[in-house]
Amino acid sequence: MHRQYETIEPHSDVLIEITGDPDDPETYKIQKMRFAGKLAKEDRTTVIYNERVTVAGSPPRAYEYTVAGRSPIEWVVERYQITAYEKSGIVNDPNEWPKEQNNPRYIVDLIPRLVRVGLETLDVVEALPKLKIAEN
Repeated sequence: MHRQYETIEPHSDVLIEITGDPDDPETYKIQKMRFAGKLAKEDRTTVIYNERVTVAGSPPRAYEYTVAGRSPIEWVVERYQITAYEKSGIVNDPNEWPKEQNNPRYIVDLIPRLVRVGLETLDVVEALPKLKIAEN
């Protein structure tokens, strides 16, 4: 896990478009995020956060950095959704964490930060010298 990923400056090209009241915490509640476009032809440069908020402008290169097969952005889109477990009755609601943080924008603001983390990590990895493996 990268340190300070929650406080790094967001990537400047990523735009958070809000059609609701930006001061109303309800504007930032999520059910299930998704990428723009149709499943067969998703537009991963844009995350449909909810019906009032869209996060647009993520460079495709940001998805090249992956953790366990997914980019950090994909992890957030997939995992930050309300789920209910039938057998236990437990409801996992990611909207609770922003309340605890006293920051209703926490999740939406995380996306441009993760774009920057991905891009900067790729820059660091690409700048590393090539690994030389000695043969016996």
